[in-house]
Amino acid sequence: MTDTYALEDAINRAGKTKKEVAQHLGLSEQGFLLKLNNKSEFKPSEILKLCKLLCLKDNSIFFAE
Repeated sequence: MTDTYALEDAINRAGKTKKEVAQHLGLSEQGFLLKLNNKSEFKPSEILKLCKLLCLKDNSIFFAE
């Protein structure tokens, strides 16, 4: 389960919008929001892209409990 608050914080700190992040992942904004809100899961390739885009040191926010 993704830590929604931590991911939103990382997006804000990176100076990105949710729409920009969705486009970077090749998703619609609605599709990205479904993943952000744990209605759908991020694919491993999407997690890697997000870590690079948002300069995350690890991917632990995608595996919160």
